[in-house]
Amino acid sequence: MQLPPSEAIELFTPSGERRWARGWNPTFPVPTADETEPGIVFETREHGSLTWVVIGRGSGHSIKYAVVAPGLRAGTIEVACADDGNGSTVATVTYDMTALTEDGDLWLAEFAAEYDAYLDHWYHAITTAIRA
Repeated sequence: MQLPPSEAIELFTPSGERRWARGWNPTFPVPTADETEPGIVFETREHGSLTWVVIGRGSGHSIKYAVVAPGLRAGTIEVACADDGNGSTVATVTYDMTALTEDGDLWLAEFAAEYDAYLDHWYHAITTAIRA
């Protein structure tokens, strides 16, 4: 990404993902001034009903979420942005998911098999958005 880490991490905030993730529309049950504050809750419906909680943020370069898909899966997602030394940012995305049902097992297996393609899609969507 041709952005410094402090700007790139904004693309991974609840509202920031709207810039590049088609259909992404987080809703907040309680209005908030800072949606990256640990403890903030939001929901999405684009890929099934998901409830998200911000559980951590670090130095303006990382954010960590807990996410639950009722009856399917639960876990954490962390995005950490770092300077690559050449004026760009490298984003590391870490999923730690647990299946809650057999359907969750199937979802996780499919997700794992498609993970590289999934992140490649993120890369192209983000690149297109920041060039616009």
